[in-house]
Amino acid sequence: MTEQRKTVVLTGASRGIGHATVQRFSDEGWRIISCSRDDIPEHCKRDPNWAYHFPTDLADIGAVDAFVAEANDFLGDDPLHALVNNAAVSPKTPYKERLGCLNGDIERWREVFELNLFAPLILARGFAAALRRGAQKEGGSIVNITSIAGHAIHPFAGSAYSTSKAALSALTREMAVEFAQLGVRVNAVAPGEIETEMIGAEYEPLINRIPMHRMGTPEEVAGCVYRLCTADFGYVTGTEIFVTGGQHVY
Repeated sequence: MTEQRKTVVLTGASRGIGHATVQRFSDEGWRIISCSRDDIPEHCKRDPNWAYHFPTDLADIGAVDAFVAEANDFLGDDPLHALVNNAAVSPKTPYKERLGCLNGDIERWREVFELNLFAPLILARGFAAALRRGAQKEGGSIVNITSIAGHAIHPFAGSAYSTSKAALSALTREMAVEFAQLGVRVNAVAPGEIETEMIGAEYEPLINRIPMHRMGTPEEVAGCVYRLCTADFGYVTGTEIFVTGGQHVY
């Protein structure tokens, strides 16, 4: 069964874009290995394709290593066809302000970079052998979830979050070159304003800055992530796709 089905590892799977992406891969018949700080909903536990979930906080480097070890043990000698680095954090100060350059504890900056930048790097290294096996079979792919905030000042994303996502964009390019030696493609998807539980009424004025005059859906981001992991994009690596309704062109 595992030889006939493709397998994806996805982080931040319990809600929002991550959850929609899991659903898309499951609908396509992929086997899912996931992790997130929260447990997955009960109905998801009945999904026969959602094979393994590991509740953990990837901001802790020890937790990242533990997840890699457990997931690789679960995989055994099976190939891994895709790794989706979706888990991220965008904290506020105790006064609910953006975590910027002049406010907030510098340790919070380190926590943001630990999860948003270093965890994807460690996970990519940890699953490199399994991804290479996937590449030898039917293709291996890594997709990093970046952000429009990594390319322009955003009114609600703090400086720590924005710079960590900019760094992840640069890391994607570097990884694309190095992982090509393994036959593994590495790309990024940069969402704009996406309708998730994190979006509040304060985001409404931003719609005027979106050429398509609406927010995107998690399913639209998930569709882009999924396609990047298929043979349709077999000659695409080192690319960042903006899922922003055109907002990034301003």
